[in-house]
Amino acid sequence: MNVTIEASGTVVIAYLIGEIDHHTAADVREKIDSVISYKKPEHLIIDFRNVTFMDSSGIGLVMGRYRLLQSINSKSNLEVKNVSNQTRKIMEMAGLGRIADIKEIENE
Repeated sequence: MNVTIEASGTVVIAYLIGEIDHHTAADVREKIDSVISYKKPEHLIIDFRNVTFMDSSGIGLVMGRYRLLQSINSKSNLEVKNVSNQTRKIMEMAGLGRIADIKEIENE
């Protein structure tokens, strides 16, 4: 699992690449949290376009970033984008739809 992070103004975008599981999630969390803590964004976008596999660690990754954002600025918002239809359904069932705007894969 790899993550590329872009920050511009009040927006941070994290592009996830590869598999999200128990073994890879910690490193990704640390990288994203470091940028969030430094930049203090109003809007965080987590892009799942290049995620090839996700277990429950992916749900925890999103929930934890939401909590961190809220602790820095309660008005910040979280967007999870470019998820498959199946992943969106799983995220909705886990309750992530209440804390994040979840968007399916965009057509290029």
